[in-house]
Amino acid sequence: MTIVHKDGNTHKNADGLSRWPLPNNIDNPAYVPEEASPQIPIEGIGVTDLNTTFFEEVRHSYTQDKNCSILCQLLNKDCKDNSLIHALDDIWKKSYDEG
Repeated sequence: MTIVHKDGNTHKNADGLSRWPLPNNIDNPAYVPEEASPQIPIEGIGVTDLNTTFFEEVRHSYTQDKNCSILCQLLNKDCKDNSLIHALDDIWKKSYDEG
């Protein structure tokens, strides 16, 4: 297992261990050989039983909410659009700026 530093400004879930990781060697009590593979493969399948009406209502609600609509437009653009960003409410703008 290798612990990699995550910058707290970019990743809001950064942890203290990633700042000063112990080397992954035999002297480390948590040593795990890099070539070791998990004994049990993890496989998962997600299945939902909701009908399409539910998803249509969710899609429609995004278009009715000012901030959701702007955010969808921003996410669909290839470049930063400052006029759209400034149109967001302050709390949404802060979250968008934080990534």
